[in-house]
This record gives sequence, structure tokens and C-alpha cells, in this order.
Amino acid sequence: MEFGRVAPEELMEVNFTLPPDPEITVNTLETAKGSGPLQVHVGCAKWGRKEWVGKIYPPKTKDANFLDEYVKHFDCIELNATFYQVYGPQVLSKWKEKAAANPDFKFCPKFSQSISHIRRLKNADDITTSFYEGIAAFGEKLGPLFLQLSDNFTPKSFPELKTYLERLPTDAPVYVELRHKDWFAVPENREKVFNLFKELNIGTVITDASGRRDCVHMYLSTPHAFIRFVGNSLHPSDYARVDAWIDRITKWADAGLQSVWFFMHQHDERYSPELSDYVSEQFNKKLGLNVRRPRFLDRDKGLFD
Repeated sequence: MEFGRVAPEELMEVNFTLPPDPEITVNTLETAKGSGPLQVHVGCAKWGRKEWVGKIYPPKTKDANFLDEYVKHFDCIELNATFYQVYGPQVLSKWKEKAAANPDFKFCPKFSQSISHIRRLKNADDITTSFYEGIAAFGEKLGPLFLQLSDNFTPKSFPELKTYLERLPTDAPVYVELRHKDWFAVPENREKVFNLFKELNIGTVITDASGRRDCVHMYLSTPHAFIRFVGNSLHPSDYARVDAWIDRITKWADAGLQSVWFFMHQHDERYSPELSDYVSEQFNKKLGLNVRRPRFLDRDKGLFD
């Protein structure tokens, strides 16, 4: 992921402190009705990483078998593949079959770019219908969906966003990622859009990237957190940032948070398994959970080999 990337020499100048919880988040958690222990899911954005062969995938694993191996290490996938192509049920049924070995596994599809970036949510009913018809093939393996709006989708397009979200089916949870700076920099825009999400029971995506600290907005419009974490090749700050997130999520859990979807990105994705493992380990330690952790083929092998 290139979004929010800064030069390595600039990392120590970034203020990674997580902002305080806004009023909407406090109210959302206070009014949430608990339904059992906190549900935590940790995953990556792609399974097709050749760099993971010999690390968590067995040597000589073929591309066609990458998903078979991925589901052994993670319980969810931030499915960016559906952003680039609207897949039909036949293809997605095959992916579902490959995930059958992990009963807890969930696919979390990203809305097609044809909807979000090309048509910009206007006149997109036909593509949206095709998108939903395809992902329905995941059945019980379907997790939340997320709609990423482009960097140039400004608050001027709020009416289109409102109209589109109001028309979406409600049988699968949807989370929205905002990227244009004016959604965050202008208080009126910020309150208006997050109140809309709360009214419609639409979740928010919190993107933690080094160069876009405004996207770490900490607004929860539902008692469910969807976090896209962008690390920097296992820089020491990556681990400190994860620790801060674990502390905040622990606080949210005490206040009423019901689930967390934590998706790992790295500017160099070869290192995603290592930091994902650290995230899961800390969740298990701090919250007494049993989140699935990646299994490395050789724990003694150097990280940078």
C-alpha cells in the first residue's frame, strides 16, 4: 500500500499518538448492547504473496494454492481483489471451498472501483447488484464489506454518498473509508458524515498510515471497529503503534465494543505476517483471547533474509 507513505528518515518525526475518542464514539459504545465476549479478527489484504513462500507457505507452493495456505494462518482477508473486478458466484464459490478448512474464516470484500471511483456512486445500481450477487456465494464465509472512497471524493458529494448508502441491502455490515482531507479538516463535514453513518448503522474504516494522520479519526458509528493498519517494514514505531491500538481497543472493549477487524498492510508486504503475529499475540495477552497466529516455518530464521 502506498497510501500515506513517508520516507524512512521521516518516520521519527511523525506523531503517532492516537487521538482521543470523539463524542460519537463515546455515545456509540455507551449505548451498545453486549452480546458475549469481544470478537477479534486479524488478517491481511492479499493471499497471493510469493514472498511468503518459505516463510509461512511451504517451499514450492504454487500460486493456485496460496489461498489454501493463507487460511491456515489467518481468520479473515481484506479482499481487495473485488475492487479490481466484479466476480461472479462461480469464482467466489471456489474461494469459499478453499477456506472450508478454517471454520472461522471470513472474506471481507471491497466494493468495486467501478462503483466507488469510476461512477462515484452515481448510476451504479447495476454494478452494485452484480457485486452483491457475486459475494452472496461466500454464504457463511462472508464478513463485513467496505467501501473505499477516492482521495478526490469530497464533501461536495455528500448527497450522492447519502443516497447510495440509503439504498444498500442491510443483511451484511458495510464500513466506509474516507480519504479526502476536507472530510476531517472541516468540523461541519466531519460531524455530518459520521452522524449519517450512525443513523444508517454504517461502520467506519479507520486507516492508520504514517503520512495521513487525519485518517486516524477514531470515530465509531457502530460498536464495531474496522482498522486498516499500514506499517513500515517492521520499523520500531510499528510495534509501538500496535501497542497503542491494543490499549485503545481494550478500553473500547470495556466500554461496549463488540468486534474488531484488524487488517495488516505494509509498504513492503513481505513483512505483514510478522507484524500480524505480533498483533494477534498482544490481543491474546491483553484480552485473554485465542486469536489465530501465523505459523512460521523457521522461527529462528532472520526476518530480513
